[in-house]
Amino acid sequence: MPETPDDALALMSRAGLPPGFLYLRDAFPRDRWTTRLDETAAFWLQMHASFRGHQAHMDGLIGQWRANGDATALHRQLIPALQAFLQHLDGHHRVESGQYFPMMRRIEPQIGAGIDLLDRDHDAIHETLEALFRNGLAFHQAVSTNAADVTDRANRLSDLIDGNARPLLRHLEDEEDIVIPLIQMRGLHGEGPPGAS
Repeated sequence: MPETPDDALALMSRAGLPPGFLYLRDAFPRDRWTTRLDETAAFWLQMHASFRGHQAHMDGLIGQWRANGDATALHRQLIPALQAFLQHLDGHHRVESGQYFPMMRRIEPQIGAGIDLLDRDHDAIHETLEALFRNGLAFHQAVSTNAADVTDRANRLSDLIDGNARPLLRHLEDEEDIVIPLIQMRGLHGEGPPGAS
């Protein structure tokens, strides 16, 4: 379901989850997530750490470009980083929405509204991923053909990556607050694909 501007829980505007979504995290708070985590919960956190790392890496490349103006260097480093980020995040979300989220609804029906919210987040993020792909391709083509609008294309892509950072990080944190305690406290009972996240 697409987000609407008046949706207080819309990914692009929310500052966190309402209390009703956090009852499992309240029972298993973040300060207990460091030891003896379920293998799937620990892997989930590792995956999210990698997305935060991808985002920080791209932010750093953009910062360097804004300081030195070398669009060719930006292209050489950013396009492969962006491709890896897009593929990794899209695949991660497909497994979550297609396999893990339905399983979690069965295990903990009370958290259904939270899972619905995370699915809406995925839809919003997917739209951004498509825009990142289009703008990345346009920047690549501009550099490859030595087009006059290389700087403009670099600016558009960089602004989009910047704009995606806050909602992506918000989603990762909110998803963890729902999913990690659920996995740890309820378990997945051996369901789901091995090694998926």
